[in-house]
This record gives sequence, C-alpha cells and structure tokens, in this order.
Amino acid sequence: MRRIIVTLLGLATLLGAGSRAPAAADVIPTTGQWPLTGAVSVVGGYDPPAQRWLAGHRGVDLAAHRGSAVLAAAPGRVTFAARLAGRGVVVVDHGSVRTTYEPVDALAAVGDEVGAGAVIGRIGRGGHCSSSCLHWGLKRGDSYLDPLLLVGGGESVLRLLPADQRPVARRRAAGRTAEARVAEREVATFAVVPAGRGGFARPVPGGITSPFGMRFHPVLHVWKLHDGTDFGAGCGTPIRAPAAGRVASVSANAGYGNRLMLDHEIDGRRVRTGYNHATRYVVRPGTVVRRGQLLGYVGSTGYSTGCHLHLMLWVGGRLANPMSMF
Repeated sequence: MRRIIVTLLGLATLLGAGSRAPAAADVIPTTGQWPLTGAVSVVGGYDPPAQRWLAGHRGVDLAAHRGSAVLAAAPGRVTFAARLAGRGVVVVDHGSVRTTYEPVDALAAVGDEVGAGAVIGRIGRGGHCSSSCLHWGLKRGDSYLDPLLLVGGGESVLRLLPADQRPVARRRAAGRTAEARVAEREVATFAVVPAGRGGFARPVPGGITSPFGMRFHPVLHVWKLHDGTDFGAGCGTPIRAPAAGRVASVSANAGYGNRLMLDHEIDGRRVRTGYNHATRYVVRPGTVVRRGQLLGYVGSTGYSTGCHLHLMLWVGGRLANPMSMF
C-alpha cells in the first residue's frame, strides 16, 4: 500500500508540476504536429471528468504498434523520461504547456532540447494502451487540455504564445463572451473557419477524391449514384460544422458507417447535411452547434476503402450536390 501511495504521489507531482514561463525569445509554434508518423487514427478521445478527482480519459489514444517511433509534438525540453507505475513516460515542456507520452521507451534524456518531430522514444509496454496505442496528454498548469488542440482539433485552436504576448491576448479577450475569455486564459481561441460563396465552410481540409454523381462503386462494383462528395483526410482529422445548425441524429449504418445528420436554415431554406464513415462523433442529437464547431473525427467505417469524409446534402428534402453550398 505504501508503494502505491508513493507512486501516485509521484505521478501527481510529475503531472501537476509547474513549468517554466517562456521567455520572449522562445520560438514556439502556433500549432503542433501529430506525435506519430504516417496516417494517424484516434482510437480513444479526450473525455475529462466533471471533477478533477473523478475517473475520465485525460488525453487521447492514437493507434500505434510496439516499437513505433514517438515524436515531440512541438519544440521544447524533456523534463521527465523514466518508468512510472509500470510504464515508460516522457514529458516535454513547451513553455506554457506540457505534453505527455506513454507507454514510451525513452530515447531522449531529461534536459534534452527537442524540435517538433524529433524522435523522443518508441512505443513500449504497460498502461491501458498495452503497446497497441500511444496515450498522448496535454497540460497547462494543473489543467488538462485536449491534445488535439495542437493539431487543429479539439474545441479550439491552441496558440502557444511567448510571455511578452500574453498581456496583449488578455486585453483582446476582455470584450469577448465568458466562453471565449475562458479559452483565451488557456492560451486558446475558437476556430475561425472561412465560409464559401454558398455560405458553407469546408468541414475538413483536403481535396475532393470523389465528386457527387454517377460512378463505379469501389466496394459494391456496380454503377450507381455517388450521393455525396468525398474529401480525402486522414483518420482522426477533426470534422467541423460547415454552418450553424442542430444535430438531428447520430447513428451507425452498414454502408455509411458512423453517421451524423445536421439540420440548418440557410436563407429561409431547410437544409440538411450528412457526415459518414467517421471514427466517432462528439456531439449528441439535439445539440446546437456553431459554424466551425467540432462534430467528430474522420474514419473508415462502413463501406469504405480508406479514411475520408463522405459529405451529403439535402435542400428542401431533396438530395443535392454538396459543393453547391461552398
């Protein structure tokens, strides 16, 4: 029992320890990068507890195999690299935030300055991932944040600021809503997604891999209507609402995989959009969303040959080409 208590106290000290304030000369990127190479799949999302002491998932799990290289998500300094509670843990201090990686057999040592994308270790054994994933965490002070903020995901886009820019950010936040002020205090801002001429913003980055119209189905091998637009995006890429609306349904479908329907009113018209093949969604039926708000993450569920978003559109109850709204 004594050993368990000491271990837990050590973990709390490690994750709750303060980090150095970034000097004005620190080179800190506004966004980070994925901590794994190649296409990244989110297999366990950020699900913080209602209270700090309750159970929850205080990071994200990324699919990975034992021995896979683990990369620093942003420039920083390694402040911990050792085994803790049966698994290897690496912590990188980026100035205003810290990232954690486990289970990892460390290759970097405490005190090493690392750049974004530098190899800091390899997937090891232990922890709930059991060598099949990387548990990636993000902390600012004692507060847990969604690590996907560093790659443009989560509920906002995280900006890591030098110390001399913090007062400016706070002044700019003074006249905003309470929600935005909280985000700014976490060195974060809500995503601003530009809208197209039709009033919609693209729900994911990436090019069109299959347009709306007749095509030879790659899975069913028959000529049929492709009833939406496919956007090429890696698994785990955030899916964002192209316009304000209300979530009508979230379901699983044999062909479309994990599916979400979103209702909008555009210039007095009843418009519905559909999102298909996702890994998972983070909103529920009845949720009112704003343009740019996170809906879920790209996947390859249902009849799919690879990671992508299949976007559908109905105007006045009739199927239409989604690109007519962009």
